[in-house]
Amino acid sequence: MDKRMAKELPVREMIAVEDTWDLTPIYASKADWEQELSVLEKKVADMQEYKGHLADSAQTLFGCIKLNDEINLLVSRIYNYAQRLYDQDLGNSEHKAMNGKAMMAYASALAGVSFITPEILEIPNNKLETFYIEEKGLELYRHHIEEILRVRAHICSPETEEILARSSEMRETAHEAYSSLTNADMTYPEVVDENGETVRITQGRFVRLLESEDRRVRKETFELFFGVHKGLLNTFASLYAGQVKQLSFETQIRKYESNLEAAVDGNHVPSFVYKNLVDTVNKNLDKMHRYVKLRKKLLGLDELHMYDIYTPMIAGVAQKFTYEEAKRLTIESLAPLGEDYIEVVKEAFRDRWIDVYENQGKRGGAYSCAVYGTHPYMLLNYNGALDEVFTLVHEMGHSMHSYYSNKTQPFVYADYTIFVAEVASTCNEILLLEYLLKNETDNKKRAYLLNHYLDMFKGTLFRQTQFAEFEMRTNEMSEQGETLTGEGLCSLYKEINEKYYGPDMISDDEIAYEWTRIPHFYYDFYVYQYSTSFCASVAIAHDILERGEEAVKGYKEFLSGGCSLPPVELLKKVGIDFETEKPIQDAMDVMAGVLDELERITQ
Repeated sequence: MDKRMAKELPVREMIAVEDTWDLTPIYASKADWEQELSVLEKKVADMQEYKGHLADSAQTLFGCIKLNDEINLLVSRIYNYAQRLYDQDLGNSEHKAMNGKAMMAYASALAGVSFITPEILEIPNNKLETFYIEEKGLELYRHHIEEILRVRAHICSPETEEILARSSEMRETAHEAYSSLTNADMTYPEVVDENGETVRITQGRFVRLLESEDRRVRKETFELFFGVHKGLLNTFASLYAGQVKQLSFETQIRKYESNLEAAVDGNHVPSFVYKNLVDTVNKNLDKMHRYVKLRKKLLGLDELHMYDIYTPMIAGVAQKFTYEEAKRLTIESLAPLGEDYIEVVKEAFRDRWIDVYENQGKRGGAYSCAVYGTHPYMLLNYNGALDEVFTLVHEMGHSMHSYYSNKTQPFVYADYTIFVAEVASTCNEILLLEYLLKNETDNKKRAYLLNHYLDMFKGTLFRQTQFAEFEMRTNEMSEQGETLTGEGLCSLYKEINEKYYGPDMISDDEIAYEWTRIPHFYYDFYVYQYSTSFCASVAIAHDILERGEEAVKGYKEFLSGGCSLPPVELLKKVGIDFETEKPIQDAMDVMAGVLDELERITQ
């Protein structure tokens, strides 16, 4: 297979084996996976013996929580194996059926263990303290139990908790339907690229085509892509409204004040951290407007349109990188993190942790997923652009975070919260960028990299906060009784877009449909964490480059922390406090400095 972008996507069987992930460390075969499904079913059945008895003795409570750990580990392995197979080709009916079985097993397990939290909440605190003394094994779970007690006001009766657990699969319907629609069912038109070749637009190719230096290609891609989404507007609006309604249902049942509070409290993050981000970014929109004005000037355009936002401001410098080159840059740029870190990165490349190239039916985008007891896995849709090199180091950051956490923490504390999940990934991106800048003396190429740095601020800090504000306001609209219609959602999105990009940007009509291509809106108030993590990453990466080994030691303690501390407290260990505006404002100040340098060398 050509390592660059092919005109038409290859089928899965055409991808070289060494460029696909190896799932056998999870299960050697489908038969082994089926066997573990049976084991899981038995353990869930065994769990029922504990129901109604958790307050009987310390040994009973310990036995139940330990079995719950075993069930959760099995669910994780079973689900991960099926989901990874399904993501290879969403059109594969066998793997789709396996994924459905895994989802059902997950829902069944949730229902089977749903009595645990309500029963723990019924145990008096003084009795729990006695239990810790009587059964030393319970001490491991003290923090876990304290986290349960923290949300006591939002836990329902055992009967209601079981209903919520059994409805989990149903509540994933909007997300699953959106995923199938955008990844498998939708077909986009073809466009003639800058080389005169006819290329079919796909989710994975969309941004690459918008990076083209040929404005015709950008404009046609933009209009054709969103034309397809416009034709399905009512479907997208119904799916998104369904997602908001499922969250509202749980919010009301669990007696939270708002959907926002319900979503972020699960990660032990105060809702004011979310609102503080939106407010602080809004106070600094002048930096974004300054960026847009500079982009318009450097592109030499009388009018800057939304399809001009991805193409490099510095023409004629864009490079392509083979996957081998991307791997080399990853190893060299992450060297400040130490030999032990780099050895694991090399292992990831060597032992097929990564599914590299796009193929027909493959899930779009990129991700890393942890599988406790084996190693993490990464999905890419690599196409050779500089952004894809950054995606590789980004997902490697996630995987290394999982690696250190899984290696250090017991299963119950290994899964770090989403709030800190993007710190390690974005820190890697900053390290790559600083490495490239350090080794570049040509002013034009340096300007190209500074452009990329600014695009990170635009794409991760401003754009993700823009999404976060849209999600916050649409949920507020729903909570106030307003129906979420396609027309209303598009109107709101365009209004927010115009505010963020400012007077030097033409907010084309098509941009009103952009919300329909954002899968993270189906993850319930997820995207704000990209922005907060980016701010933390800017500070941590510069600290590593300035203080070296001492900073790396503290950083690896953070990577190894899992969820052993609340995420806001975990970040304080590396000097980041999101209960204040400081980390956000500090990042804004760095952006201002990058703008200064780019303006200076491009005068």
